[in-house]
Amino acid sequence: MSAHQTSSPAAEAGDPPPVPEATRPVRARRLPPLRRGLLVPAALPIAVGLWIASLPRVNVDAMGDLGLLQVLPVTYFAALGLLAVGFLAVLREPRVRQPWAAGYVLALITVIHATPSALYPALRYAWAWKHVAVVDAMLRHDGAVPHSGTLDIYNQWPGFFQLNAAVLRVTGLHSVLGFASWYPLLANLLLVGPLLLLYRSVTTDRRLVWGGVWLYFSVSWVGQDYFSPQAFAHLLYVTVLALVLRRLADRRRAAAAGTPSARRPGAFVLVVVLIAAIVCSHQLTPLMLITTLLLLAIPRRNRRVVLPVLGVAVGLTFLWDSTVARPYVSTHLSDLIGALATPDRNATSGLAGLGSAAPGQVFASWVDRSLTATVFLLALVAVVRHRWVRRTGLPLMLLAPLVMLPSNNYGGEMIFRVYLFALPAAAFLVATLLVPPWPHRRWRAYASGLVAAVLLGGLLFGYYAKENMNRFTAEEAAATRFVTSVAPPGSRIVSVTSSLPGGELGYDTHERLVLAQDPLDQRRLLLTDPLAVLQSTMDDPRITGPTYVILTRAQEAESRLTGVFPVGTVGSVRAALDTSTLFQRLYDGPDAAVYRYIGPGARPSPPGSVQP
Repeated sequence: MSAHQTSSPAAEAGDPPPVPEATRPVRARRLPPLRRGLLVPAALPIAVGLWIASLPRVNVDAMGDLGLLQVLPVTYFAALGLLAVGFLAVLREPRVRQPWAAGYVLALITVIHATPSALYPALRYAWAWKHVAVVDAMLRHDGAVPHSGTLDIYNQWPGFFQLNAAVLRVTGLHSVLGFASWYPLLANLLLVGPLLLLYRSVTTDRRLVWGGVWLYFSVSWVGQDYFSPQAFAHLLYVTVLALVLRRLADRRRAAAAGTPSARRPGAFVLVVVLIAAIVCSHQLTPLMLITTLLLLAIPRRNRRVVLPVLGVAVGLTFLWDSTVARPYVSTHLSDLIGALATPDRNATSGLAGLGSAAPGQVFASWVDRSLTATVFLLALVAVVRHRWVRRTGLPLMLLAPLVMLPSNNYGGEMIFRVYLFALPAAAFLVATLLVPPWPHRRWRAYASGLVAAVLLGGLLFGYYAKENMNRFTAEEAAATRFVTSVAPPGSRIVSVTSSLPGGELGYDTHERLVLAQDPLDQRRLLLTDPLAVLQSTMDDPRITGPTYVILTRAQEAESRLTGVFPVGTVGSVRAALDTSTLFQRLYDGPDAAVYRYIGPGARPSPPGSVQP
């Protein structure tokens, strides 16, 4: 029998058993120093103080191939280490004090996810800027955005953007930029509640509950917590599953006690509302939810609870995809069907293309893969080792995202999304191996702490290693605002790579072109004759306005880190434009430059007349 399990009538009925705080009498003895209660209240404020003291010492301009990892001072890592030691001390107490456990978890989230927001002068990550532009456009048009081009997909899944537009209307704010920078911190803090509800539906052991929550935030490296529909929908996804498992646990406990289960129509209405919000906000999350509910409905004892929720998810998804999202679904249906015929490429699409990346990025990528494989492996070991775990819905929640892996490559990101959706179950399963019961031998606690520390170190590589291309300087943001403000309707804005802070602002009036997304022959020509490639972009009859080229520090960093272009490509393009009479430089700085195509024989206007 597992140390986290006791025999009970509820266990015979298939319900995960309650776990007592102690499984056997404990002989009176003097507690070792770690259990005297001094470390728990002291480590937390000291760690937070060390983190705060480390922030002014970070020189983000010195980042290299490993991003923030290269510039964070030793006090930052000391803060993380002290948090880990303090949390271990919380779990080693005879009775877990939940306020302290919550404090350490919240501090861990803050130290990891608030650091970039506190250090950078502008919103990080180009995709977050894109979503800011969508909210801005929907706010201006009071709904769907006309002439949205490749971003029309957001008109068909607008829930997240319309919600933020409503927040702006209510608050009177002009842009979501003010809180989008802190969205990673907010998204992770909000996840704590659903995770607690989910894990408390499985066990009453506070060590396992809080250990699972700690491990979730220690290994969630994929970075899908930025200002995005995915982060919003994932929060709702975890909440729906937590409510379903809570209802299953209530029914089984009532059955074991021989009493009728109380009906909670309000909870079901809440589930319906959450599913509706998921369906109208994101393409992939409803499919992941349906797959998970299908697997949870396999055990007969679950069907009375799961099948109604599954019916709602299938019905709302079908209704939305056949009406509002029909243009996208009908256009890409052949691609979706074709992806089903190539499961091998779908499963490995996110692992290729590292041959010419920076050495630090290659190393970080292998750390990410090792961390992912380790988490899945430990979770599978937990399923095999603990029979009581197999009677919960967690193994099915772990398996469900893997079913989606061969179905579509999702732009090369499916393997990362699978890890994201499997992580709530995987983190708890790993906790059943690493969180020892009370009482326990000290060496086991230290061994578990060492493994947890290694996992946390892996998270830092995955979450921080690409920051040199994800962060933007104030000058880069200013240059982009300048070009999007002066570009008249019908213009085209060209960049070498997609790392641009706000290139999509006003996307309903101008077109965005990223040279890194051109065909291979065009990308090769850019290396030898950049002016020929840029002039070829002027021949598009759809472009009725002028063409602007914006080159930034982050684009060069992306070329170096990912290998999409050789090192120095952005500098070469900038040098070619500086010597060409076909382009006029409108904005010039060490981190950004903006050029306008004026054509042969044109007379450039004085630089001062167009400088911001």
